[in-house]
Amino acid sequence: MEQTFANRPVVAVVGGGQLARMMQESAIALGIELRPLVEAANGSTGQVVVDAPVGSPQDATALGGLVDGANVLTFEHEHIPHNHLAELSGRLPVHPSGQALLYAQNKLEMRRRLAQIGAPCPRWAEVHTLDDIEAFADTVGWPIVLKMPTGGYDGHGVKIIDTAEQAAQWLDTTTPLLVEEKVPYISEAAALLARSPSGQVCSWPVVTTEQRNGVCAVVTAPAQDLPLDVAAQAQALGETIAQELGVTGVLAVELFVVRDGTTVKVMVNELAMRPHNSGHWTIDGAVTSQFEQHLRAVLDLPLGSTDLVRPGSYAVMVNLLGSTLPDPACALPRALAVDPAVRVHLYGKEVRPGRKLGHVTVVDADAERARAIAERAVECLAGATGHTEKDRS
Repeated sequence: MEQTFANRPVVAVVGGGQLARMMQESAIALGIELRPLVEAANGSTGQVVVDAPVGSPQDATALGGLVDGANVLTFEHEHIPHNHLAELSGRLPVHPSGQALLYAQNKLEMRRRLAQIGAPCPRWAEVHTLDDIEAFADTVGWPIVLKMPTGGYDGHGVKIIDTAEQAAQWLDTTTPLLVEEKVPYISEAAALLARSPSGQVCSWPVVTTEQRNGVCAVVTAPAQDLPLDVAAQAQALGETIAQELGVTGVLAVELFVVRDGTTVKVMVNELAMRPHNSGHWTIDGAVTSQFEQHLRAVLDLPLGSTDLVRPGSYAVMVNLLGSTLPDPACALPRALAVDPAVRVHLYGKEVRPGRKLGHVTVVDADAERARAIAERAVECLAGATGHTEKDRS
């Protein structure tokens, strides 16, 4: 049945960071009213949205006011109490559902569910004691990866350990913990797709990702140096996970690319059920951005094309992680002068060391040239000197 609305659709969003800010750009184009629950009125999203109530996702009253009169509730982060989601689902559609979101909120639940559906993952275990950790390491070998089941992001709540004693402090504060083998991956990738409540699924090209101190630093779309059959395997894996877990909206599946003898294959690292850093390139590089697609999906509207805007080209996104400038926008003249192909996205955030302050995307037929241009523009925004002349080399 064709979807219609009695009035302008209202999408309530939990979170006021850069993801909701970029959602607003697509909401404006589509004539959708975005109503985010922001942490601060002058924060990244609060700066660009008129109806942006201030409140905490831990506050049931604030959430209740957020969804009043909305058509759907969605999220830009996973840190929402499960009992609040259950209550809200009785008032309006929630996408993704609390049942699906659980697998992005809790890494132990994610590993259990992925094991049930046969998704390839690193070897893992739930641990409660130092003896449990020793026993796991005896099986897979040191070092191993220790993870907090909940609350971690961008490298927080994850550490590599060489002895069980290095986990003692975490065991004192959180039990159980998740341990995983340290996968000897040859690269990292991500599969990004969107699924609507009516079951339509659209995937973007699989991308390669590079991390810096646990934070995504560079994304190249389509994936470089990834065999076509492995990229197809990764895309199919993402679509299977979305279907089996009942995900609605955008799903990002972060992947390890590993070599098993002469075979290259992928393993699931993490899941995110929302627009994701690995998909920021879609704003400038794809026909439909992940932000527009997420809005379409949660409202059960027809999904848009995920084709590249320039077939045969590459889109390279480089994150701006910190700056020596009081505001990276001070360097816009220099950054934009690097090359006319530079596309700058700044998030309006207060500068702090290593903080995601924005990103630059360049689309070009040559991936290395696109990356070089994007990195020079990011250097300008970070406060580096030089590169003031236009340089397309």
